[in-house]
Parts: sequence; structure tokens; C-alpha cells
Amino acid sequence: MSVKIRFLPEEVTIEAEPGEPLLQVAERAGIFIPTGCLMGSCHACEVELDDGTPICACITAVPREKSELSINLYGDDLW
Repeated sequence: MSVKIRFLPEEVTIEAEPGEPLLQVAERAGIFIPTGCLMGSCHACEVELDDGTPICACITAVPREKSELSINLYGDDLW
């Protein structure tokens, strides 16, 4: 069962497989998420889930328990 991922504010929607790395999904969708350490320490890749929970996209996979997920992107001038 695939998961519908919607990237905001771009309003880009793509189907993803549970367990697929979020950065890989974003790249397939043509969405750029900046990265730094790729270990979740620097928070360069931090985005927010639709409920406002911040996550590091570099260490997060598409969840199995949802059929849809919105990812709020925001920019950090330092990255």
C-alpha cells in the first residue's frame, strides 16, 4: 500500500512506499530539501509534519501507519 505525500507550500503530491527515505521521495518529486550532516544532528533538513511535529528528513522514512502525509517545507537562510 502506497502513501500519498504532499509537500507544502509547493503543493506537490507523490506516491511513496512505506519505509522509503523521505529525502529520496522529495528528490523524486523534484523537491529540494537542504542537507548537512545526513545524521539528524545539524537539522539542516528539518521539515514539519502536518501536525506541526518537526522531523529531520535525512533520518526519516515514510510511515507505514498512514495513507497520506503532508510535509511542510521551510527555508533556513543559513543552509
